[in-house]
Amino acid sequence: MTQQIDAGKRLNVAIQGGYGAFHEIAARKYFKDSELNIVPCDTFIDLFESVARGAADSAVVAIENSVAGSLIPNYALLSRSEFTVTGEVYLRIVQNLIGLPGQKLEDIKEVHSHPMAILQCQDFLEPLRHKGVKVFESIDTALSAKWIREKELKGVAALASDLAAGMYGLDVIAESVESNKRNFTRFLIVEPGRSAVKTVTAPLSNKASVCFTLPHHVGSLSQVLSVLAYYKINLSKIQSLPIVGKEWEYFFYLDILYEDYEMYKKALAAIQPLIDRLQILGEYRSGEW
Repeated sequence: MTQQIDAGKRLNVAIQGGYGAFHEIAARKYFKDSELNIVPCDTFIDLFESVARGAADSAVVAIENSVAGSLIPNYALLSRSEFTVTGEVYLRIVQNLIGLPGQKLEDIKEVHSHPMAILQCQDFLEPLRHKGVKVFESIDTALSAKWIREKELKGVAALASDLAAGMYGLDVIAESVESNKRNFTRFLIVEPGRSAVKTVTAPLSNKASVCFTLPHHVGSLSQVLSVLAYYKINLSKIQSLPIVGKEWEYFFYLDILYEDYEMYKKALAAIQPLIDRLQILGEYRSGEW
């Protein structure tokens, strides 16, 4: 569900990566009815800081990929922030090998891209590695493309979107090189301020992101999950993260789906005695994919 904003307002939206990154494509998909000013950030830490200092109205944050898995550090950044999750968007990720015009696959000696993109393209990259092609990790897919264009690097290619190829005047040498054609990334939309219901009113929301810590005793997590099941709450994601400074203790991040908002609120009240601390990171409308 696309966020409703004031007509005529231009949104500053922070993304991780450069212009043409998949984060920008996700932002334009979610805010499709709005004028956007994209605010590129090199890292996710930079992204959260840009929103915190007011340089961006909201941010698009990759949280998990259907092939490469969860972006673990982003869960911790979200929990530590005072931001609210106001929506989500799923994006089909099509990775392309791109390079300077006229370059062919046999010309390529190096491939550069973000580590997640490299993981998503292992089946394509392995035969190239066996032929001596070097694969290097970079901070972003689109910034790799930009670097190739700025330095006019022959024999060097990037794994990136076709949007990045067009933006930087590069050719697609090999298209759709991701290993799994059901390759999706889920992005969260976050805004400053920790408020359980921020842009989506309670009757319209059907999903929540929450996190909590548990007392360290046998069966504590299973008790919480049993209560959620009793209240007909559908658990769509669970992720554990270590608590820094407390060895072998964890906090748990949950995405939960519900049909009845009041039943969802009762479920949260029912698990309160079983947990140490509950954070409601956001209540929003689930994205389509």
